[in-house]
Amino acid sequence: MRLLHNSLPVLLTLAALASVSAQQPTATIYRATERRVNDLVHTKLDLQFDYKKRYAYGKEWLTLKPHAHPTDSLRLDAKGMDIQTVALMSNGTAQPLKFSYNDERNLRVNLGKKMPPALITPFTLSTQLSPTKPR
Repeated sequence: MRLLHNSLPVLLTLAALASVSAQQPTATIYRATERRVNDLVHTKLDLQFDYKKRYAYGKEWLTLKPHAHPTDSLRLDAKGMDIQTVALMSNGTAQPLKFSYNDERNLRVNLGKKMPPALITPFTLSTQLSPTKPR
């Protein structure tokens, strides 16, 4: 009994060392973030719901600024939306912008000119969203 009592700490230490050395070293995987083109500064939503049709009608105001480099375009994740208008807000007036939404996933907006990184730019979007629409 005394032998077991004296050898117990040694056995526990050996078992711990064996389990540590038996573990495989984990591979370090580099997971880069997506390239940031614009920073989202502020979002405001105005939503109205049609519960019978299961639609959400909305207007969105986004305030963006280029992240590090001047940019003349904008890409937004807009999966499953019907986009009616996209406009650049300037002195309280909406200036319509050209946009494409061909793949029904990404809204691509042409800003018409290069926006410098320091310029904070407000946009407005009119949208319709249907959760029953196939995506």
